[in-house]
Amino acid sequence: MHAVTGYAARRPSRVLGVDPGLTRCGLGVVEGIPGRPPSLIATGVVRTDADQDIAGRLLVIEEEIERWLTEYQPDTVAVERVFSQLNVRTVMGTAQAGAVAIVCAARRGLPVALHTPSEVKAAVTGSGRADKDQVTLMVMRLLRMTERPKPADAADALALAICHLWRAPAIEARRARQASARSAMTRGPVARSPVAGGPVAGGPVVGGPVVGGTA
Repeated sequence: MHAVTGYAARRPSRVLGVDPGLTRCGLGVVEGIPGRPPSLIATGVVRTDADQDIAGRLLVIEEEIERWLTEYQPDTVAVERVFSQLNVRTVMGTAQAGAVAIVCAARRGLPVALHTPSEVKAAVTGSGRADKDQVTLMVMRLLRMTERPKPADAADALALAICHLWRAPAIEARRARQASARSAMTRGPVARSPVAGGPVAGGPVVGGPVVGGTA
């Protein structure tokens, strides 16, 4: 008889990774179980014209993400967490595209996970300082791809999906601990009742003389 591990008992999960951006928004879907090589389901990029107004560009991204959610039915959506850069305009566009992905997932009741670039690199390559080429090569190896996903945004989206798939048990455990802590704080301290029939510690004995007084 073979022992069943926690990972083996889990059903395969499908994750949509989103590498947000206005000009190119990477999308990638993988499926698998934490601790095992995942399977590639789909990968692609949403492109928008820089000459188009921001509202129209975000609408294009929203419509394409909605199409992917309908077609591939992911269990979770993983989005890159936006971090500070020198180019504020680029950061704003990335944040706006990421927010569209989050809203699309929320509309369907899907959980959303945010991962920083260093978390993704560490999960996929073992080093949070890996460069894009190293990440792409590991994505190809893990997903058994014979050709490099292009452009790089597609590889980044797949790396995000793999990262979340493998980090899911730790994330779930942390959320469970946080929920338990909040529940304990809501309940508050449990009041203790005095022992029936006995004196209260530190107080005078009912019916007896007061210590230091006249009997």
